[in-house]
Amino acid sequence: MKYYIIAGEASGDLHGSNLIKQLKQQDTTADIRCWGGDMMQEAGGTLVKHYKDLAFMGFIEVVMNIRTVLRNMEFCKKDIQQYQPDVLVLIDYAGFNLRIAEWAKPLGYKTVFYISPQVWAWKENRVKKIKQSVDKMLCILPFEQEFYKKWDYAVEYVGHPLIQVIKEAKEKPVDKPLSDKPIIAILPGSRKQEVSVKLPIMLTMAKHFPDHQFIVAQAPSLDDAFIAGLTGAHPNVSTVKGQTYNLLRQAEAALVTSGTATLETALFGVPEVVCYKGSAISYFFAKRLIKVKYIALVNLVMDKPVVKELIQHDLNEENLLRELTLLLKDSIVRNRIKADYATLWAKLGEKDASRRAAEVIYAEAVQ
Repeated sequence: MKYYIIAGEASGDLHGSNLIKQLKQQDTTADIRCWGGDMMQEAGGTLVKHYKDLAFMGFIEVVMNIRTVLRNMEFCKKDIQQYQPDVLVLIDYAGFNLRIAEWAKPLGYKTVFYISPQVWAWKENRVKKIKQSVDKMLCILPFEQEFYKKWDYAVEYVGHPLIQVIKEAKEKPVDKPLSDKPIIAILPGSRKQEVSVKLPIMLTMAKHFPDHQFIVAQAPSLDDAFIAGLTGAHPNVSTVKGQTYNLLRQAEAALVTSGTATLETALFGVPEVVCYKGSAISYFFAKRLIKVKYIALVNLVMDKPVVKELIQHDLNEENLLRELTLLLKDSIVRNRIKADYATLWAKLGEKDASRRAAEVIYAEAVQ
């Protein structure tokens, strides 16, 4: 069968790579063409576009790059028509992928959406279009099935793909120590716009904890010179590339930008502070549109504030120092967080999501 997979972010590249591996087990002669990253390419997909050329954060950034977005959309449509896949697999990246689904479905392409758009957070009425344009919706968060039920839309909960990924990572021997000091991990994100805003604030913590080593997990999409320009003034700050999981296995605490990384950090059992700061305009619109109580996936799944969220103006040196001090020095806080993390793992850890998703996608392809 021929599979066309679209992922537009680093997390989508990770989940897409594991999906490709599982698809190749289901379908040994699978022909896979994809948008994603190095991991999807290494797993056996023919890479068409890299996510680093696609990722724009926030409302204003998308508007500023609208011509590029539209050019990518038109190129994608032509490429799909030329390839003629048996099934189109859309991984997260909702702004782009939902438009592709709306275009593809009337043309007779089978569409599977893996990792539901966060319609439960904002623009809930998008479910109407999803029902019309998506043949199969595969959800990875337990509360999503109930959400879609009220819209009379049958979806499948396949479990969270990070569980299997992190389970395998934990089973490997720990690499050599990254520092002889206690480590605080900094996960600032993969987009240059967000890193340039948030990382300088996160790095203010280095002077307050000189006996700790702060290690920045540098995303592969970010230039060495760009990161060095931000970290260079801090003697107890270093960077690693391609070693995020190794870093989290050795970290005592973490400062993490909102997104998938907050869940990864929790599943490794590392107490964290979740950091978010966007452009003033993006935040203005987001605050009025987004309806959920929390921005961290950990808190959303648990439906309570397991980890502290410092958002927009609250993300400052004073607040960050207070919260990081609690994580490092208050055993009651640490133990409470770790107990909640154990419950989180149990909630998400029932299925091998990548394998189950591949089974459903293969079944759609051969129908």
